Amino acid sequence: MKYAEITGWGKCMPPAQLTNDDLATFVETNDEWITTRTGIKARRISHVNTAELAALAAKRAMAAAGISAEEVDLIAIATSCPDTLVPNTASKVQQILGAKNAAAFDINSACTGFLYALQNATAQVRIGAINKAIVIGAERMSWYINWARRETCVLFGDGAGAVVIEANEQPTGLIEAKLGCDSEARDILEIRGFGTDMDRYENAPTALDINFMGPDIFKRAVKAMGQASSHVIEKAGLTVEDVNLLVPHQANLRIIAALQKQFKLADDQVMVNIQKYGNTSAATVPIALCEALEEGRVQPGDNIMTAAFGAGLTWGAGYIKWGQRVTPLGECHDELPANSKTGKELLKTAIDHCLKSVENS
Repeated sequence: MKYAEITGWGKCMPPAQLTNDDLATFVETNDEWITTRTGIKARRISHVNTAELAALAAKRAMAAAGISAEEVDLIAIATSCPDTLVPNTASKVQQILGAKNAAAFDINSACTGFLYALQNATAQVRIGAINKAIVIGAERMSWYINWARRETCVLFGDGAGAVVIEANEQPTGLIEAKLGCDSEARDILEIRGFGTDMDRYENAPTALDINFMGPDIFKRAVKAMGQASSHVIEKAGLTVEDVNLLVPHQANLRIIAALQKQFKLADDQVMVNIQKYGNTSAATVPIALCEALEEGRVQPGDNIMTAAFGAGLTWGAGYIKWGQRVTPLGECHDELPANSKTGKELLKTAIDHCLKSVENS
C-alpha cells in the first residue's frame, strides 16, 4: 500500500507587521482588549499577492524535500484570497516555480482549506495517480478587511505555508482524516458583497465586509473540531495519550485552549503561534506545522493531530504520522521583493477608504 509522507515544509511570512497598538491609532480598541479576547498581538500585512506568498513557501518546502520543480505532479492551493478567479492562482504558482509537469488547482474551504487540499492530494498519491505534490495554504486576508470594524479587523493576517508529500511504502503522512460542512449556519461567517451573487451594476459595496458572529462561531468551532478529532483518533486506533502534538487552526486562543482542555494535553503538546500572526485562514495549519519543526517540537515517528474550522461552515481533523526526518535536506535563499513600509503604511489607502465610508454612511 502506498502512503503520502510529508518530506518538505516551508512558510512565507511577509515582513511588515500591524500590531495591536497600530490598530488602536485608527479604530477604537487597545492591546488588552484584543489580547484577552483573541490571543493576538500582531499580524503580517503582505506587499505582494497571494501567488507570490504561495510560491516562496513552496520553494522552501521543495528545498527541504530536496526535489526539483520538474518532479512535481500536482500543485494544490487552499485559498479564499485568489489573485484571479479565472485563471486559478495555482496556475500562476506553477508558472513561478517552473513546475511544467504539475496539474494545478485551487480549493476554497476557507480556514479548513489546507486539510481539504492535503486529503485530496494524499488520496491521489495513495491510489498511484501521482508521486509528488505540493500542498499550500496561502492567504492575503488583509485585502478583504473593513478596517473600520473593530470586531473583525483585529483578527486576520497574511501568510503562506506549504508541504511536499511523496509516495512511500511506510505508513507515514496523513493517515486518517474527517472532513465535513455545517452549511445550515453558513451565513454566520461570510464576506458580503463579493462574487457573482452581488449586483454588478447597482448598489455595489464601497468596501468589503466580513460578517462574523463570534459567539456562535466559537461554540460551533469547538464542537466540530473536537468531534472530528475524536473520530479520527478512534478510527486510527489511537488514544488521546498517543498524541504527541496538536497543530490546530489558529483562529482564537480560547478555541485552542478549549480543545487542549478536552483532550487533556499539556502546553508543550499544543502548537500556538496566533500571537504573532493572527488568523491566516487556510495558511495557519501549515505555518504552525512548519514552525513546530523549526522549534524542534516534532520528533521522528510522532503522532500529530490537526483540526480546523472555517466559513461554509467547513470543519475537519487529520492524523499525521511523521516520518524519520525532521530537518530539511536543503534551503531556499529566495526572498520576497524588498519592502520598507510598515503594515499600517501599506494599508493607508484601504484604512482611509473604510473610515471615510463610515463617515459618509
